[in-house]
Amino acid sequence: MRMSTQFGRTLRETPADVEVAGHGLLLRAGFIRQHAAGIFSLLPFGFRSQQRLESILREEMAAMGGQALEMPVVHPADLWRRTGRYDQVGPEMGRFEDRAGRDMVLAMTHEETVAELTRSEVQSWRQLPRLIYHIQTKWRDDARPRAGLIRAREFTMLDSYSLDADDEGLERQYEAHDRAYRRIFARCGLPVVGVDADVGGMGGSASREYMMLTPIGEDTVLQCDACGHAANRQVATTKRPPIAEEAALPVERVETPECTTIAALAAFLDIPAARTAKAIFLMAAVPDSAPNTRPSEAQQANADTKPDNHQSERLVLALVRGDRELAETKLAGWLGASALRPAREDEIRASGCVPGYASPVGWSPHADRLVIVDPSVAEAANLVGGANEQGVHLRNLNFGRDYDGTVVDLIAAREGDGCPDCGEPLAARRGVEVGNIFKLGTRYTEAVGARFLNREGVPQPVIMGSYGIGVGRTLQCVAEAHHDEDGLIWPISVAPFDVHLVSMRGAEDMAAAVYEALESAGIDVLWDDRDERPGVKFADADLIGVPVRLTAGKRGAKAGGVELKLRAEPESRDGLVLLEDAAQSIQRILDELYTGLEPVDPPKRAVG
Repeated sequence: MRMSTQFGRTLRETPADVEVAGHGLLLRAGFIRQHAAGIFSLLPFGFRSQQRLESILREEMAAMGGQALEMPVVHPADLWRRTGRYDQVGPEMGRFEDRAGRDMVLAMTHEETVAELTRSEVQSWRQLPRLIYHIQTKWRDDARPRAGLIRAREFTMLDSYSLDADDEGLERQYEAHDRAYRRIFARCGLPVVGVDADVGGMGGSASREYMMLTPIGEDTVLQCDACGHAANRQVATTKRPPIAEEAALPVERVETPECTTIAALAAFLDIPAARTAKAIFLMAAVPDSAPNTRPSEAQQANADTKPDNHQSERLVLALVRGDRELAETKLAGWLGASALRPAREDEIRASGCVPGYASPVGWSPHADRLVIVDPSVAEAANLVGGANEQGVHLRNLNFGRDYDGTVVDLIAAREGDGCPDCGEPLAARRGVEVGNIFKLGTRYTEAVGARFLNREGVPQPVIMGSYGIGVGRTLQCVAEAHHDEDGLIWPISVAPFDVHLVSMRGAEDMAAAVYEALESAGIDVLWDDRDERPGVKFADADLIGVPVRLTAGKRGAKAGGVELKLRAEPESRDGLVLLEDAAQSIQRILDELYTGLEPVDPPKRAVG
């Protein structure tokens, strides 16, 4: 490509509303343009880089036996109603009516569509396992789009879906995706960490996220540097220190005026916050059929059960130690709740509790209220908790004697907690999620009736897995990970071009000859043939970030060659690349750059 014909341009200044470096560089280098919050166009440079990334995705999916297809962006709402997600998903779902008045949905993801296709196409165990995938546009009307392509409303994703006859097959495909995803990110030059994660609204029994660790991330990863364990803070567990045994003392009533917070209570009684029990009231949207105790393993995995689309709110009193925070994701996952919200004061009072002075002491059993207690409270003796009386707390509360409830891990893990695997302190780091994998089980296939006949001729629901990589998000994360103060430094695998050729005045013929030689050898070249000052051309070359730069100048042209510089190196290399050796010399350098990204075996080079 000649830059004199390029559609799009570079920018000298970063737009004022840019929050992170990679976003600003993609804008300045002419890769993307923004139309509205979270809505972007890929200009030719950006589109070429995305094509190269997609080539890597397709190669790795093909290596796993994946079959490419294409599913629609617009779905009938009735399909989402059958799985219960039409009513569970909030305003981030794009909803509209077609001209006949039928409710339609803009695709956020494609589990429902895959389940419906499976219902029509799979009838026998002989047709399993299968793996299908597509790279498709998604729409999520995010309330807070930010950071360019990292949190966009319209975006492109790789979605793959595994179909199996049994849990062992799902496990194999789940782990195969884990290996493939690590290869994909390595080939893109993107360092990621695989972390345990919440299944969230997707459902299922297990999930793993792939995080690029970076200060700009919105997620927190708890990571053990000793053994490598890592988990999203939302679901991270810890190795808890032993609780000292002590005899249960009699309950004492104590006046605590104006002590409606744990900090005020601890200061007033001159005790550590860890000696208090913090009561947190939430309203949980759960299926009407949800039990008042922990769901069974089958219910957690959504196995052989149709989703209950009818939901109601239940009052939940969660008790955690006063010095710890509640992990709402853990609580919602245990309850099977589609949403949690803080209970209003009138809802708390209607239950017989007093806001600021509440506890489950004196609560009578009730179908619409639940008491969930973290082990740090259940196993400790003689804590201070509310008396359900204005201005009064109780000393020496003990679980099992003074109140009851269901014991569940509820606390949010934090830096310094013990690793659940080895006990060493966990480190907290920020991260951006670039991919995820899920064991869905039969939630979606059972809902739409996607069943097959097993070897014994008995109908069984197909077992699904769902796997995704954010394509645009990954591309920007590569930009975040590979840049300096002058611009982007693309890994060769996702760079828009292999070589950036800069021609100076008086060396146009040499530049044209090198351009033709490289292009004839299958090497993608961006030729800056503009009538611009050298400083402008070199600044743009650094900004755009193509890995290899060749400069055709008068002195080099007289000697029959061009100057070579790698974008990742501070200085040009000694000597010239001679015209007659240009294709072979540059191909050797490109092969070295690709080899540096290969995680295991060198696959074929992705071509833009």
